[in-house]
Amino acid sequence: MSHHDQAARHDPIYDHLAEQPEFDRLRHQYRRFIVPATVGFMSWYALYVVMSMFAPGFMNTVLFGNINVALVFGLLQFVTTFGIAYLYSQYSNKHLDPLARQLNETFEADRAKRREGGDL
Repeated sequence: MSHHDQAARHDPIYDHLAEQPEFDRLRHQYRRFIVPATVGFMSWYALYVVMSMFAPGFMNTVLFGNINVALVFGLLQFVTTFGIAYLYSQYSNKHLDPLARQLNETFEADRAKRREGGDL
């Protein structure tokens, strides 16, 4: 597909939506959660990898039975992943979904207006 084909398929409704203050707020609110969550999780994962490489004595410390620190760190990676997913779901329901609904209503209204032959 050439750039010309992409430009011909571009819908001006999307430009109109991108100009809405709700769109900027939606992007800001999304980044407000995603950036710290990603940095936090990647730091936690990097700590796990670095500790496994450079502190094998600590990671091999037996906590009880056959369970050592490395196994607990590994399992906590899964707990952290599910925890972040749950927190994101809650955050999205409270902060992102209302803005997305507003933008969708604007989109639907603009699309209906365009079908009737009006301009945006």
